Amino acid sequence: MKNVVSMRLRGWLARLLPLIVSLTLIAADPLPPVAPNQPGTVYLPFVSIYKANRQVNVPYFTDFDITASRFKDMAIFWFGRVTPSENYTDVRIAYNQEALWVYLAVFDRRLWFDQTPAADDLANWDAASLYLDLSPTTSSQPGPQSYHFLAQFTPFSEAAQRANYQRAFRGNSGTWQPASLNFSTISGWRGDAANNDQDDRGWTMTFIIPFASLGFNPDSSPPPASLWRIGLRVMDRDSASGAMEPAHFWPENFSPSQPGSWGIAHFGLPSYTPPTSTPGGVVVIRQGLNGAVVQDASVGGYAVCGEGADFFREWGDKTERFYNPDAADYNVQNQGDVADWPCFSKIYLRFPLGAAPKGKVIRQAKLYLHQFGQAGAPGQAFASNIQVFTVSPEWTDAALTWNNAPLAEENVSQARVDALAGFSGWPGVPREWDLTYAVAKAYRAGISQLNLALYSADGAYHSGKYFVSSDVGDWNAVGRPTLEITWGDP
Repeated sequence: MKNVVSMRLRGWLARLLPLIVSLTLIAADPLPPVAPNQPGTVYLPFVSIYKANRQVNVPYFTDFDITASRFKDMAIFWFGRVTPSENYTDVRIAYNQEALWVYLAVFDRRLWFDQTPAADDLANWDAASLYLDLSPTTSSQPGPQSYHFLAQFTPFSEAAQRANYQRAFRGNSGTWQPASLNFSTISGWRGDAANNDQDDRGWTMTFIIPFASLGFNPDSSPPPASLWRIGLRVMDRDSASGAMEPAHFWPENFSPSQPGSWGIAHFGLPSYTPPTSTPGGVVVIRQGLNGAVVQDASVGGYAVCGEGADFFREWGDKTERFYNPDAADYNVQNQGDVADWPCFSKIYLRFPLGAAPKGKVIRQAKLYLHQFGQAGAPGQAFASNIQVFTVSPEWTDAALTWNNAPLAEENVSQARVDALAGFSGWPGVPREWDLTYAVAKAYRAGISQLNLALYSADGAYHSGKYFVSSDVGDWNAVGRPTLEITWGDP
């Protein structure tokens, strides 16, 4: 078994928590540092003609096999629900000079695939569709710049066998026509077995789309700051009868025939350079400090991997207080093994911005969380690349669950969070994220609250990172999540 050391916040120093037994599928190598201005990092304007409520900023890597070497550094977003008849999906995305890589991890109770595949029947089993449009401002219907890649789940991933389980389409005057396009898919799974009525855990699908197949010159990728439309659809079959469960898709207003309803893929990570200003002051926002109210909550399996909840029937609807009654701490965790999704956890935070004076320039903004523990015994834990997202504000901390938590609007920051050699004492080890881009964008738009989520694309098993929450007692008030905004005079 693997051990988890959790430093509780009521004066305890440590306790052991049970975790599930599993085998390492993805190498748990240490995370390389994330360069702040790696290739593909670009500066984003606040006002864009590209209207979408979901945007993913896609990182660029020079690695040949991204899912093998940079899995935990890929941008991540999510959609769907965890129920006996509904699927949830984590999506990881990145690109290199040759191709776009999109990885889906689907939480699915029953796995079904066609043992005698037919081209026109691929979507009537567990399957996924990736939609791309290279002209995001002009596409009201599928045209020559629009692409649809369909892949059915299989319990095998050999390329020769996978060829019969994937198909490509291209837009033509508002319709989708079969197209001979070079692309690859890799399928994986975890559970009892495919094509039976025993519960499983889920399946994975990797799309590798060469840019040459989309009309680019060989070894030529989209320039940094390129904007495409992107959509995803996951089909779900849970029985031999052929009846399909409702498909789920991203973004939530997605329509296969309307590229304008898809999300935006922005090539490169966001960055921001503030306009010239003279130093003004600093605003520190923290629960209880100067009367500020900072709401936060976690969703998912906390640090006990969902212990005490039926995974498919209850896990997705449990609030954090089911596992953690005082809610004084929380966990960010993900893994490459889809079987361990009951261990996955996200954090949501809401900071009021009213204390920042009007008519100023946001020179810098930083988020601080204090880490006090992690999954895994000493020597087992690995560094994480924890990402920050803006989200819509439709949530309350007392009612937030995995199934009702808001989707990511945009990935706005990321930071390396190292493993701890041991307990360092309170308030914990401060971890820092640069939120200048996100705060400046919200400030300019007149938004009164900054709503955030934190999640990771980790692959290693011992990836959980435990942080102090806003609900900790005043004895550790300095350890509460803090937003520090530095402003200046224009």
